Amino acid sequence: MKPNIPTAPSAARPPVKVVLVEDKPGVRDSWVKLINSLPGFSCINTCVSGEEALRMIPALPPDIVLMDIFLPRMSGIECTARLKLSLPKIQILMLTAVEDDELVFMALEAGADGYLLKRTKPEDLRAAMLDVLGGGAPMTSEIARRVVESFRRAARSPKPAVNLSAREEEVLILLSKGHTNKEIAEQLSLSVETVGSHLKHIYEKLHVRSRAEAVARYITGKP
Repeated sequence: MKPNIPTAPSAARPPVKVVLVEDKPGVRDSWVKLINSLPGFSCINTCVSGEEALRMIPALPPDIVLMDIFLPRMSGIECTARLKLSLPKIQILMLTAVEDDELVFMALEAGADGYLLKRTKPEDLRAAMLDVLGGGAPMTSEIARRVVESFRRAARSPKPAVNLSAREEEVLILLSKGHTNKEIAEQLSLSVETVGSHLKHIYEKLHVRSRAEAVARYITGKP
C-alpha cells in the first residue's frame, strides 16, 4: 500500500521501499548505493530480469520500482505492463541510458508512472521519487508533449459508454486534478483503502493499468 507522504520522508516514518530491476551488475550496485544514500529511502531488493521481478515484487511489495527498459528476454516495458495488471497502485519509474522518445512513450502507455535517465543526479532522483509518490509523473517536456498530442488525437474519437458509478466518477474527476489517494479520501470522506478499491474497479472498467491512463482514457474516450 502506498505510504502517505505529502512532501518528503521524515525520520519518524519508515523508509520508502524501492526495488531496482537492472541486469548489469556494475550499474545495479551503483544505483543501490545511490538509493540507500538518499534520506528516507531504502533499496529493499534488486532483480536482474523482468521474469525475476514478476516473481519477487508482488510478494514484497515495494512503494516504488525503478525499472530498466532494456532487459534480457522480457523487456522492462512488458514487465511494467504485467506488474500493473497485478499491482495497479505500484509506482514504476523507467530507467534508460538514452532518451529514446518512442521507447519511453511505449513504457508510459504500458502503465509506467514516469521515467528517469540513468545519468540523473541524486537530488533529481529523490525529487522524482517524491513526485511519483505524490501522484505526479516525472518526465521531460518532450515526452509530456507527445502524451498530450496522443490524448488530443484520441479525443477526436467518440467517447465509449463506460458504466462507472457516481462515486467512481467523483474519484476519477479528483484524480484528473492531480489529487493523491489520501486527498481524494479526505474530500469524499472515505478511507484511503476505499479509494484504492474504487480505483481498482475504475481500472478494470476502463481496461487500463495506471492513474494517468485511466484519466486519459475516460476524458478522451480512447478506445
